Amino acid sequence: MIVLKAPQDKVLAVLQSVAGIVERRHTLPILANVLIRKTGSLLQLTTSDLEIQIRKSAELEGDIGNFTTTVGARKLIDILRSMPSDQTVTLESAQNKLILKGGKSRFTLQTMPAEDFPLVQEAASFGPVFSVPQKTLKELLNQVSFAMAVHDIRYYLNGILFVAEGKQLSLVATDGHRLAYSSAILDVEVPKQEVILPRKTVLEMQRLLSDKEGAIEMQFAGNQAKFSFDGMEFVTKLVEGKFPDYNRVIPKNHKNIITLGRVPLLASLQRTAILTSEKFKGVRLNIDPGTLRVASNNAEQEEAIDELDIDYGGDSIEIGFNVTYLIDALSNMNQDMVKIELSDSNSSALLTIPDNSTFKYVVMPMRI
Repeated sequence: MIVLKAPQDKVLAVLQSVAGIVERRHTLPILANVLIRKTGSLLQLTTSDLEIQIRKSAELEGDIGNFTTTVGARKLIDILRSMPSDQTVTLESAQNKLILKGGKSRFTLQTMPAEDFPLVQEAASFGPVFSVPQKTLKELLNQVSFAMAVHDIRYYLNGILFVAEGKQLSLVATDGHRLAYSSAILDVEVPKQEVILPRKTVLEMQRLLSDKEGAIEMQFAGNQAKFSFDGMEFVTKLVEGKFPDYNRVIPKNHKNIITLGRVPLLASLQRTAILTSEKFKGVRLNIDPGTLRVASNNAEQEEAIDELDIDYGGDSIEIGFNVTYLIDALSNMNQDMVKIELSDSNSSALLTIPDNSTFKYVVMPMRI
């Protein structure tokens, strides 16, 4: 049976969309495979790592009929990548093997039975479906994902908090030293739901979401989330645990406010970061009426000083930060101006976008 017949670039795109979660080494060998299911003319490709499952439906030519098997995902992708993009490729089944043909090339691949493939057990009941444009969700994820913890013992920090309430979707990430918050308006009212998406899920979603206006549908259950977009169904386990109360962390009523160009500030921080010590990455900000001075030094007694003219008439403040935390936030914003709110040298700073309450970034000071 000819399972599929299509140009190389089309087959590769479908395969790559599901293969991001496939680990090269796995305790269960079959999890290195992609489940291929043909029903009539519709082809479904499914991958899983037992926590996340991605299924993509595609119309790729071939014989009409029912067929199912599993084959090594990475191997198939590597072979397809080695072929010209405009070449028509066919995948045929023959005696527990799959034969991939393209031009004068022919590859015979070993398969494993489809019934051995461990599908993720979907939750019995999900909450109401709601949707946002893919572009919107991608922007929200980009604005907060850099603040997620990595391998933190507080496992609930290794991901992003999704809060859907009323007509608002808010995303929050924190690693205990900084916190990023971003929100968007939904097209429907939804009851309050809070879930924590794992780090791997977040990174995979960022890879798969496009900048199109097309909608992504979301549903949450007690221990699962489901996303549907572009002929794809993405089911993931959730992180169990209590996320910190982010509203208490976001400072209110700081009296010293500086509004300045995001790009000049980012450039200044990147320059001074060159002479920070590898371990601490600390920079000093001296804020005085009219002037912001950024300074760093290191164990070799080297020093960098950079000055920016600012429109500011508040208190004189000297405060230290991990420069990476500031650079991360500014790099993931695309607005021209940034607003920095400060109280004193020992309190968290709040970075926002002027006249825009959808993004907030809190960073703790460090002693320098």
